[in-house]
Amino acid sequence: MKSRAAVLVVGAAAFAAVAAGIFLGAGRGAAPAYRLRTDDAAVKTLGHRVYAAQCAACHGARLEGQPNWRERGPDGRLPAPPHDASGHTWHHPDEVLFRITKYGVAKVAGLKDYASAMPVYEGVLSDEEIVAVLSWIKAQWPADIQARHDELNRPVGR
Repeated sequence: MKSRAAVLVVGAAAFAAVAAGIFLGAGRGAAPAYRLRTDDAAVKTLGHRVYAAQCAACHGARLEGQPNWRERGPDGRLPAPPHDASGHTWHHPDEVLFRITKYGVAKVAGLKDYASAMPVYEGVLSDEEIVAVLSWIKAQWPADIQARHDELNRPVGR
């Protein structure tokens, strides 16, 4: 029983370290290199087209994600999470969202053996397309969720 508890503690600590690494690795406190642009109609139009072509098959046409998205499937991978207000997308700053989309969770979090169904979009989508799709997703959130997300992107001390 003691070894099971130790495994749980180590697992929880590893998860916390990964989450902190993703968040802190985004350069919190500095202006992000990639800022989402929910106020630009042309960017959102492009983002909607990219989402329909590249994301909706897994994340849903209404950003609803796949069922049981918090539970690993038989292949050990997590189903696609929702990108609406019920999901966790808005819990991450712009820079983290950009880097995960472009490079994948494993690379951003420094996890060599992390298996994910999420494709890496480096070489598939341009940086502008990644910003556009993330901007469109954010534009679908309620105003209060957008405001909370904006707080994540505010440099520390401002």
